Amino acid sequence: MISDTIKYIGVDDLDIDLFESQYIVPEGMSYNSYLIEDEKIAVMDTVDHRKGEEWKKNLKAALNGRQPDYLVVHHMEPDHSALIAWMLEEYSGLQLVCSTQAVKMLPNFFEGVDFEGRVMTVKEGDILELGQHTLRFIGAAMIHWPEVIMTYDSKDKVLFSADGFGKFGAWVNETDDWACEARRYYFNICGKYGTQVQSLMKKVAAIDVQAICPLHGPVLKGEALAEAVKLYDTWSKYEPESEGILVAYASIHGGTAAAAERLGEILREKGAKKVVVSDLSREDMAEVIEDAFRYPTVVVAASSYDAGVFPVMHDFLYHLQIKNYQRRKFGIIENGSWAPTAGKTMRTMIEAMKACEIVEPMVTIRSRMKAGDEALLEQLADSLL
Repeated sequence: MISDTIKYIGVDDLDIDLFESQYIVPEGMSYNSYLIEDEKIAVMDTVDHRKGEEWKKNLKAALNGRQPDYLVVHHMEPDHSALIAWMLEEYSGLQLVCSTQAVKMLPNFFEGVDFEGRVMTVKEGDILELGQHTLRFIGAAMIHWPEVIMTYDSKDKVLFSADGFGKFGAWVNETDDWACEARRYYFNICGKYGTQVQSLMKKVAAIDVQAICPLHGPVLKGEALAEAVKLYDTWSKYEPESEGILVAYASIHGGTAAAAERLGEILREKGAKKVVVSDLSREDMAEVIEDAFRYPTVVVAASSYDAGVFPVMHDFLYHLQIKNYQRRKFGIIENGSWAPTAGKTMRTMIEAMKACEIVEPMVTIRSRMKAGDEALLEQLADSLL
């Protein structure tokens, strides 16, 4: 229960292996949904079809024989909207409440469903009175889809934040470290849209929010809420959160890995407070993306491959590009047995990112590190620190 009149009716998914078919979720995933009990009843979103039957039981238990008046659709992604058609069929007096963009998307997901007379469109600043609860709608386009809205309940001072302030992990596995999986979630899912998040943060700052109810992850209150708002402000400005250096490498036969690991050792010897060395072929890409945003400095080390760069490094840098990565310092290590090409390819991809500096020297390894390469790694470390 969120308050005396706001009930949690969401579900945990402990069987899912990949969220959105790409993000590893070893702690599962929560699909959050809420019910506001008043003279009129509003259900805040449905859940993924994977947990539809469990959610229906939660909904009916919370309704306790009453009929819902509204289903507020904050976000049309299927993990939150899968039960819309069922709701309309089950409750004949139900009205959908959603943005104009969401109305356009409804037929995409629910072919043949008649929405005529069943939809109330809302926009920024619109009000819905439930009785004691007054819901005010907040435009949140491109966080991270164009139809997204958020809802502020002025009675209990609760912000229903759609995918904003969400995180990976099921509630049953919730820990005190919200930031860890919230950071990975934010940069990989919402990270491209820092400008839009900044616009939202200004709206949030203008209202008295005592609780944030996201569509994934725990309800945030008190110190946890304040910390989340602070981190979202930092993240959406593309500012580094912590001091540190990420060394991300893509190695075929171990030579590039050895150079990356040795650079990590040199950086620590020279006083770097935090150095993270990551193997892009074996580690969770989403977590390495998270670290790239977390720290101000990144070193990319990769083998040459097919006159370009080893594919996992290309994938890493491509991910950074599409997430609007910017304002960071880069070092480059390339490896090539006969015609090194990785450095040129990586440099071109980095130069396409906004306000990213590449420091010299670029270090070229020929298959395996030699005695002379150590001095070049020392010089690169000095340029990075």
